[in-house]
Amino acid sequence: MTSPLLKPLRGYYHHLVPWLDRRSLDAVLLLMRVVLGSVFFLSALTKVDASGITQSTFFLFENEYDLPLIPPALAAYLATLAEFSLSLALWGGLATRLTATGLLFMTLVIQTFVYPDAWITHGLWAGSLLTLILRGPGRLSLDWLVNAWLTEAAHRR
Repeated sequence: MTSPLLKPLRGYYHHLVPWLDRRSLDAVLLLMRVVLGSVFFLSALTKVDASGITQSTFFLFENEYDLPLIPPALAAYLATLAEFSLSLALWGGLATRLTATGLLFMTLVIQTFVYPDAWITHGLWAGSLLTLILRGPGRLSLDWLVNAWLTEAAHRR
């Protein structure tokens, strides 16, 4: 006699799981890129105003953020530039693996030197960024278009 619980479990493992495994991750990868890009872009927006990088940003880098080996003013400029440029590239899916690696590095620096108690948030960012590094941006990206163009150009030679 089989348990009544085995039939739904069997259906789950023999039908639903294989069906889900065959689904495309393109929409999920796009969602990851949009959300993570937004996190960093919105952070960059807090660092600037109409006149450039704000005095409060310089204050935070000088007094709150404990970054070693780099002067606070330079760190403020680099962080702001990286957050803007890398988030825009991530949104478009351009050089995604390289972009995600840069954002992962930033996340590790933030976790280690700035907000070490925010490991849950940073862990979620890191997991998503690692997924993009390992799986790429998906078909809904500029990377996919560039790769298709390069492949076509190589076949025409």
